[in-house]
Amino acid sequence: QVQLVESGGGLVQPGGSLRLSCTASGSIFSINAMGWYRQAPGKERELVAGITSSRSRDYADSVTGRFTISRDNGKNTVYLQMNSLKPEDTAVYYCNMRLRSTYGRDGSYWGQGTQVTVSS
Repeated sequence: QVQLVESGGGLVQPGGSLRLSCTASGSIFSINAMGWYRQAPGKERELVAGITSSRSRDYADSVTGRFTISRDNGKNTVYLQMNSLKPEDTAVYYCNMRLRSTYGRDGSYWGQGTQVTVSS
C-alpha cells in the first residue's frame, strides 16, 4: 500500500507565505509526476502546480510567479512554497503522485488534504 501525508497548511494573512509538504510511504518503486491541486468551497478541484521526474514544472496562471513546486526524490516528498498569498488562494490543498509500486503497478494517489486559509 501507498500513503501520502500532507502538512503545512494553516491560517495566514494576505501577503504572507506558507510551505506545504507531502511525503509518500509504502511499497514505492518509483515516482513519476507529483502535483498539488486545490478545491475551494463550491468549486471544482483544480491543478495548482505539477513537476515531472525530469523536474519540468507547470503552474496555473493564477499562481505563476508566487508559488514554487519542488521535489526531493530521496525523501519521496513534494513541496509547494506559496508566497504573496491572496484570499482567493483559500482552499483545501491536495497532493497527488503518479507512481509505480514494488508490485509493478502504476497508480495515482492522493493526500488527505490540508486547509489553507488566507484572511486578515
